[in-house]
Amino acid sequence: MALANGVLVHGPTSWACAVRTPSGKIKVASGPKPRIAVSGDAPFLRGPARLLEAMLVLPRVRRALPEARFAFERKNVLAAMAAAGVAARAIRESARLSPAVQELVGGMISLAPALIALRGGELAAYHGAEHISIGTYEHGHAEKEHERCGSHLVGPLILASAAGAGLAARVPGRLRKPASLAASLGAFAASTEVFGWMTRNPEHPVARLLAWPGTELQSRFATAEPSAAQVEVAQAALDACLELEQRGDH
Repeated sequence: MALANGVLVHGPTSWACAVRTPSGKIKVASGPKPRIAVSGDAPFLRGPARLLEAMLVLPRVRRALPEARFAFERKNVLAAMAAAGVAARAIRESARLSPAVQELVGGMISLAPALIALRGGELAAYHGAEHISIGTYEHGHAEKEHERCGSHLVGPLILASAAGAGLAARVPGRLRKPASLAASLGAFAASTEVFGWMTRNPEHPVARLLAWPGTELQSRFATAEPSAAQVEVAQAALDACLELEQRGDH
């Protein structure tokens, strides 16, 4: 996860965050990840569980490294999140659009806060630095785009949400709200499974098609070429995370 002033790296059991302070120094914090008792062999549960673990790390980062600046803390991003929520709700309540189209348009609107967060500041460059440090560790060389970036969830999630909304619209009216909620949860769980399949089969034509929206987002908006100083910060976070994972004493 890229920050406005650094990088947060997750391993299977550990996390580490490195930031560049205003004085120019690199400050690093690390620790064990909170664990949710869901097996990695449990389809449709493992993806949401791992994402929730990643979200639960954020308060730990805040306590251990107060200098860390999360992108969603910026006022313009918070305002965009509120506006996108109102707009997406209005679209989903529109009688002129089918449920599937409502979900497709609403999903695209929900991307606006992330795109605004990436405009200005160093976030996009730190995102590129994150990919370069991890990709170099994995492959020996890397570019600013990475095949496992969360942006590749966009295609599967929007399509799964549209399909789920279409199915939920067919149930009797009194059951439509719980059906819509179940469809939304099911769409997210299904999209994480598809994402996992995509990373295991990156050359499959379907995987490449589904990855296309995320690839375009990365290339055009979500990443920028980082400076050597930004890659140094990302590498510090990765090294600290790997050290904890290799020690395995937590």
